[in-house]
Amino acid sequence: QVTLVESGGGLVQPGGSLRLSCAASGITFSIYTMGWYRQVPGKQRELVARITRNDNTNYADSVKGRSTISRDNAKNTVYLQMNSLRPEDTAVYYCNARFSASTTYWGQGTQVTVSS
Repeated sequence: QVTLVESGGGLVQPGGSLRLSCAASGITFSIYTMGWYRQVPGKQRELVARITRNDNTNYADSVKGRSTISRDNAKNTVYLQMNSLRPEDTAVYYCNARFSASTTYWGQGTQVTVSS
């Protein structure tokens, strides 16, 4: 059984920081591309950041320079460090593990709220 468990979300003031974590089990973590997506009500889920098995990364323009994705294959965990948070970063953040188009998994999501 594959599980992705996100943690680290919460309420933070504008300009603050958060580190999201996603612990994976049931997959050969090191061969998966891991990603963070976010979704707000009424909008499509969008990519925030992604890291491949070779540690290649890409980021949405909206978070570039403010966020860093990393992975620890020994702990089967992917992280998203988010700095200089803005109210528009408020969303539910989802962890994704992708091996192929037909082999992809999602976590249950963690709420991030940026508000004063």
